[in-house]
Amino acid sequence: MKQLLEFLVKSIVEKPKKVEINENKQEGFTEYSIKVDPEDIKIVIGKNGQTIRAIRTLAKTKAIKQGKRINVKLEEPKE
Repeated sequence: MKQLLEFLVKSIVEKPKKVEINENKQEGFTEYSIKVDPEDIKIVIGKNGQTIRAIRTLAKTKAIKQGKRINVKLEEPKE
C-alpha cells in the first residue's frame, strides 16, 4: 500500500525526493500520512480536493480488496 501511495504522489509532484509517507498501525486499521514540499501541496490537493480524493479512493479500493481498513491523510506544511 505504501508503495502505491509513493508511486502516485511522486508521479505528480515537482519535488519527488521530498515526498514522505509514514505508516501508523492502530487498532483495526492503518493510517498513512503524506508529507510533501510546501510548494507541491497545491498539486496534491488539486482543484477542490479532487486529486487527494482520487488518491484516497485508489488506496481504499486496493485495501478493500486485501481485506484491510486504511485512512490516508495529507500533512499540512509547517511554516
